[in-house]
Amino acid sequence: MGASMTDLRQSQIASWSDNAERWTAAVRGRSIASRREATDAAILSAARAGPLGKALDVGCGEGWLCRELRRDCVEIVGIDASSELVSRAREEGGANYLVLSYAELAEAPMRAGSEFDTVICNFSLLDDTVDALLDALASISNPKARLLIQTLHPMTLTPYEDGWRVERFDAFCDAGWAPMPYFARTLSSWIDAISSKWALKKIMEPKARSAQTPASLLLVAKRR
Repeated sequence: MGASMTDLRQSQIASWSDNAERWTAAVRGRSIASRREATDAAILSAARAGPLGKALDVGCGEGWLCRELRRDCVEIVGIDASSELVSRAREEGGANYLVLSYAELAEAPMRAGSEFDTVICNFSLLDDTVDALLDALASISNPKARLLIQTLHPMTLTPYEDGWRVERFDAFCDAGWAPMPYFARTLSSWIDAISSKWALKKIMEPKARSAQTPASLLLVAKRR
């Protein structure tokens, strides 16, 4: 891809704003098969496997995960770079929602709050600056905090290497979606990104019952 890294990151954020209405309808209508059959239950189960305490949902989108977990948490905060998606999340309630880009969060993490016991990134770490963001999240987390990352399974990558790709949402079978640039990572790249401030404790591969391959990669870590 010929665009600069900055252009790609800006295009990614813009795509989520452009797709906010369609994405909200797809999530709330449970029309995404992989979520319905595997990944939604996987992130909920992983989150509830330990005390959630005060939780942070990084890349909360239209707020689905915050609403699902609100009764399990002492407090939950949802952040997203898309003001359009945060607006839709606020309509349904369930959390304290903030509009924050990942660059803003990495530069000034206290803007999201502090003393988090659980940090969740559910299909939301989509650019090439994950290392700095995860370090920043550790700085506002409690000493025994958990980090949960669910993401695209690296085995789907062709070629199998880090790099920018484009999601065109073809599987959604309706026109009008804005293409989304995203940065894909190999398994070793994910482990390296986490390892500075977080200790990897578990690797999970959620899979639908009828599927032959995993629907996602789910990493569970604790603060060092």
